[in-house]
Amino acid sequence: MGAAISFDDLRAACEFTGAGEQAALDCEAFVSRTDGAIHWRGEGVVTALPDGIDDPEQYLALPSLQDLGLGKPLALRFVAEHLPQALSEATVCFRKRGAYGRFKTLLERHGRLAAWHAFEEAATESALRTWCEEQGFALRMHD
Repeated sequence: MGAAISFDDLRAACEFTGAGEQAALDCEAFVSRTDGAIHWRGEGVVTALPDGIDDPEQYLALPSLQDLGLGKPLALRFVAEHLPQALSEATVCFRKRGAYGRFKTLLERHGRLAAWHAFEEAATESALRTWCEEQGFALRMHD
């Protein structure tokens, strides 16, 4: 197994990358193949990047959570499995901006918000762990 990556840092970087996609901004994150350090590039980020950041031999671009099947697909899967009677309503939640606010309100109304958070956390950990294994990294849990 290669370098270790912090779960919390990896999750934040993947969220950053996905936020950029949703807002049509150029937001990227990269992980060092040698030490697992994560580097950010994009809107509002003012940090010096290491030489070779665009060299895939040294740094790997991180996926967004959406690339990993999380986000909207995960939310709809949760509803299909745990609240099937509200699936059409949940689908409507994701048709325009502010989707997660509407989605969480729907879950609160049905008393399923805590279950969603546990489901989302487990799915995120699983997806990030799988991605790390496929890329040859070790995932270091909650620092």
